Amino acid sequence: MNCRGKQLNFGGNTHIMGVLNVTPDSFSDGGTYLNLETAVSHAKTMVADGATIIDIGGESSRPGAEPVTAKEELDRVLPVIDALVSENLDTVISIDSSKAVVAQQALEAGAHIINDITALQGDAAMAQVAAEMEAGVVLMHMKGTPRTMQQDPRYNDVVRDIYTELANWISSAEHKGIDADKIIIDPGIGFGKTTEQNIQILKHLDEFKHLNKPLLIGTSRKAFIGNLLDLPVTERVEGTLATVCWSITHGVDIVRVHDVKAAARAARITDALYR
Repeated sequence: MNCRGKQLNFGGNTHIMGVLNVTPDSFSDGGTYLNLETAVSHAKTMVADGATIIDIGGESSRPGAEPVTAKEELDRVLPVIDALVSENLDTVISIDSSKAVVAQQALEAGAHIINDITALQGDAAMAQVAAEMEAGVVLMHMKGTPRTMQQDPRYNDVVRDIYTELANWISSAEHKGIDADKIIIDPGIGFGKTTEQNIQILKHLDEFKHLNKPLLIGTSRKAFIGNLLDLPVTERVEGTLATVCWSITHGVDIVRVHDVKAAARAARITDALYR
């Protein structure tokens, strides 16, 4: 997959996507990386620890999160992207946004991928931006919005329903001019799903491979792990690593994580055994 001049190859080693939230209110690390120097330093550390993709977000998508303006989001993410580009890091930069204006300016600043939690459904202009700028695109499944998604999410069949919606969104994206080879899919663990629904998705990850797209999974430190282990967000690393290893053996190509060093080490061993 060629994303604006950066190459992502799939089928070999698992890609590690490091989370860089430049927000005051993200569920796990809100406020930690608001300072530009701290954010850039953390990104460099994640790359050194094995991240091949850095996912930069300026708006929290935690359950119940309030939306922010495009200007506020841009004020948070653009300085970080500019700094990372100037550092000439050997990494793919992903912009975690559902706003077309944010995605466009982030891509112009040097980002390569749009990671859209609304799967291009939240902003009518997003698909055009992605197509015209030849960006990679992550289509993620979410039921509702961050404000409402955990209010009694229901499905007829959680795996089948998500599969069908992702298939429809892939078709729509390609119809709007996005190259079929630039699309990544994400079933959206924790985004409008109960603990049991998340478990069912993980048990049936293989089914999503039938969509013939690279598969991304984001389980890092999420509430379902806390529910299963009865642990706070700061103590969910081991639970996250279990889901990382499981996901790799069930066809996942990219794992999105906060704890890059631990995940990269676990992925290397799992890749050696599985791939």
